[in-house]
Amino acid sequence: MASKASTPDSEIVPAPLQNQYRLVVAGSPKVGKTAIVSRFLNGKFDDQYTPTIEDFHRKMYKIKGQMYQLDILDMSGNNPFPAIHKLSILTGDVFILVFSIDSRESFEEVTRLRQQILETKGGNGTRSVPMVIAGNKLDRENFRQVSTDEAKRAFELARKCTFVETSAKKFFNIDVLFRCLFENARMPSEMSPSLHRKVSASYGPSLRPSNNGKLALRRKLSEACGMVTANARRPSVRSDLLHLQHRLHRNSQEDDDDDADTSSIQGKLKKIACCIC
Repeated sequence: MASKASTPDSEIVPAPLQNQYRLVVAGSPKVGKTAIVSRFLNGKFDDQYTPTIEDFHRKMYKIKGQMYQLDILDMSGNNPFPAIHKLSILTGDVFILVFSIDSRESFEEVTRLRQQILETKGGNGTRSVPMVIAGNKLDRENFRQVSTDEAKRAFELARKCTFVETSAKKFFNIDVLFRCLFENARMPSEMSPSLHRKVSASYGPSLRPSNNGKLALRRKLSEACGMVTANARRPSVRSDLLHLQHRLHRNSQEDDDDDADTSSIQGKLKKIACCIC
């Protein structure tokens, strides 16, 4: 039975930088991006379509004594600001690209988006980026325009990239989608919806440090638990730029082989900053 102690944001322990990830969900309008995110966060599905400008969510985890943070950026299918769109890609660590199996146009858009992500993240387009391609709306099989075999062939040679057919409406393969994503990114598998215990932000035990300074729960739970952070706000553009610069600096110190890619991305950051300012 869940504890009725409230869990204010001030009692949630920040995850260390190396355990912070950003998931970017992208694709054409009306393909089910927001529905997939909603299924992941709370298991709910809303039949009513509301155009997404840009939604931001945050989920905190405690896994084997460590804190993890997953920020989810649900991108608009029609982003009118190219610089912001490119910054969203640069700040993304993992990606879910969604198309609808009853729309060939949305499939072609995902193919284009994947190439854009590779070029933006890797400079010359050769760096692999952890992602999953979701062929959504499997519940509309009778209206299919993109076959399973065609979609598999399109991405079968891609590294760290998996194709999964899903139905957010029927809750089909949503857990499989996220397990594949976290496996491709070498993130903890316990971040998948079915592999951790859900803690309510209103009624569950809080995530906070114990008296000895170690991360703990007020009440002992399973090895892994997760909580959706209420009222999470998207970091400002300035914060994103500073965070990305810090991460690039850290990565360049760890791996000298990435100097060319790092310089390329730093150049893009300067262009984006100029466009925004």
